Amino acid sequence: MFSRDEARRFVPPGGGDPHKDVFLAWELLYRLEPELYDRLASAERLHPGVVDWLPRDVDRIAEVGAGTGRLTMELVGRGQHIVAVEPALPLRRILRRKLAAAGHGERVRVIDGFFDELPLPDDFAGLAVACSAFTPAPGHGGDAGLAEMERVCRPGGLVAIIWPNHLDWLATRGYRYVSFPGPMYVEFASHDEAVELAEIFYPTAAGEVRRRGSRKVPFEVLGINPPRDLAYKVLPQC
Repeated sequence: MFSRDEARRFVPPGGGDPHKDVFLAWELLYRLEPELYDRLASAERLHPGVVDWLPRDVDRIAEVGAGTGRLTMELVGRGQHIVAVEPALPLRRILRRKLAAAGHGERVRVIDGFFDELPLPDDFAGLAVACSAFTPAPGHGGDAGLAEMERVCRPGGLVAIIWPNHLDWLATRGYRYVSFPGPMYVEFASHDEAVELAEIFYPTAAGEVRRRGSRKVPFEVLGINPPRDLAYKVLPQC
């Protein structure tokens, strides 16, 4: 199910164990159950302040690790041309389908690619952004991935990591931090779906999700940080 390039980046020596390796587990999910992943990602909506904070009227935007379009659909109104880079073929198919259904198929180009080897030229975009995909781990970002995002972003442009982890790691590389206040909920399509997906992805919280009887579940109930923040760097002018 992995291409040679994917296996080199995502599969540890010996094949790995998805029960012990969370990164491998997610990569398998993207390829084996992409629709299941999309149901979860669609419920985990970004804080509106995050999207509003991003620049408008950007000529070109490069999104890395686009997945099934959690952020991509929000970027359409902020850039004239968007390139969404995603390594998992099943997720690219879902994203293309969503874009076509929304009439955005001509405005957004969805391509294969990896954090550490972006198929884009130097100084390509005014905004280079990743959402819920970048980590310090090799294959999912790291120093090589950060360098690539900065390479494809032109001088004076913005590199943004939305819903980041390891803030100290990003801070040592010159990234600043913004967070937006207010309650946040994972908004499932129904209470039944909330229970179903909690049992799969957040089993220790499934009982509380069932008890609440609502399709809207506070992020803290699931034990995860809400997508209310970002780390960013404005690249210096030459």
